[in-house]
Amino acid sequence: MIDREELIEVVTRQVLAALAGEPVEQGLENAHQVVASGAARIGYCGNGAEVPKDLAEYIDHTLLRPDASEADIDRLCDEAVEYGFAAVCINPVWVPRAAGRLRGAGVTVASVIGFPLGANTPEIKAMEARRALRDGAREIDMVINIGALKSGDQDLVQRDIAGVSDACREVGALNKVIIEAAYLTDEEKVIACRLAQMGRADYVKTSTGFGPGGATVFDVALMREVVGDKMGVKAAGGIHTAEEVREMITAGATRIGASAGVRIVAGEEGESGESY
Repeated sequence: MIDREELIEVVTRQVLAALAGEPVEQGLENAHQVVASGAARIGYCGNGAEVPKDLAEYIDHTLLRPDASEADIDRLCDEAVEYGFAAVCINPVWVPRAAGRLRGAGVTVASVIGFPLGANTPEIKAMEARRALRDGAREIDMVINIGALKSGDQDLVQRDIAGVSDACREVGALNKVIIEAAYLTDEEKVIACRLAQMGRADYVKTSTGFGPGGATVFDVALMREVVGDKMGVKAAGGIHTAEEVREMITAGATRIGASAGVRIVAGEEGESGESY
């Protein structure tokens, strides 16, 4: 079994060397070969190795279904209060309702921007963020411009992130940057995390839950290695059990996005049927 720290170090060194125009070292010939040998299944006990007993405080109780109703949003908010979740994560149209229902309850309202494709222009994302913040959101989960990243347009991706970060900083809110890792190579994941740092974001996040894959232990560990301990890492997409939450926290996640939050903290078995 390949050592996780060796794997992450190699991936990060290779990408940073390529970005600086330096020769890529050949210690492990190709990071992707390392992943193929089983590294995606390893865990990591880093600074967050002490998994808390109360998982609820790590969870953003999430409802992003297009068919969510007023009653569904009200129930989500009430469950967040009952179980002590960190936040509710909802589409922008529901922010005023959730903010009113949760006023004084100690649960944060988070909303998504450029969701789920990330293909809006930077100006529109910044405007959308400011509207959600004005309506009562205090955390923003934005999707990067995935196509721009894969096209090598790093300036656009950084500007995209920075515009939303600026809007958040105006009111003391947090910006969580969704890199949609399942669409990216390992090198692109590293670049996306670096751009989130340069764009003054507060978190990097694995997935929307609407893409081809969700959070993995490997991606969380890689993202934590890249951003260090100065940023948060949010694991989201396909997390349905308490054991999966613990694995993500052990790998370096400081927040979990899940629609199965009640099932997780209640210790119920099985999946919720939703991926986000």
